[in-house]
Amino acid sequence: MRYQTHYKSVLNSFTALMISSFVMISCGSSKSISKSKSSSGKIVSKSENLRKLDSKFDGKISGSAKSILKDAEKYLGAPYKYAGNTSSGFDCSGLTSKVFDENGMKLPRRSADQANTGKNIDVKETEPGDLLFFATAGGSKVSHVGIVHTIERDGEVKFIHASTSKGVIISSLNEKYWNKAYLHAKRIL
Repeated sequence: MRYQTHYKSVLNSFTALMISSFVMISCGSSKSISKSKSSSGKIVSKSENLRKLDSKFDGKISGSAKSILKDAEKYLGAPYKYAGNTSSGFDCSGLTSKVFDENGMKLPRRSADQANTGKNIDVKETEPGDLLFFATAGGSKVSHVGIVHTIERDGEVKFIHASTSKGVIISSLNEKYWNKAYLHAKRIL
């Protein structure tokens, strides 16, 4: 009897470990970029071999993109939940499918399937409302998705997504983790 209890405990621990490993691979993690102060005292980001993933966006946001972003922003701070697609918890593709659904556009549920939807665009062409796809486990297999949120004046692309470690947040393609994991962009709108 004691061995059965121990076996169940080990099995439960193993199952929890496997699920958490899958979650980390399926929707990525959000790691912060290292920052330092320049000689002028301004905080600058270190760009250790980062790819230049900037947009030449002109600043004119369409009405449909504004609506997508407004709906995505209302979920900022929502926790991460594997297979979640409600305000009580989202995974990455759950967030994108929910937000687009709220705007009358159906997206497939999985990020890998969403990556086959819409029009391929170069990162230089990205605008708010576009989708960004990532391979968080390395390689070229899509495992994470986010919605372009903001293009800064210098071209920096920021996106809203469901991070496994911080829930729904806004991140940047200039963060080392996301820069290295970035695969491609799609336009749905």
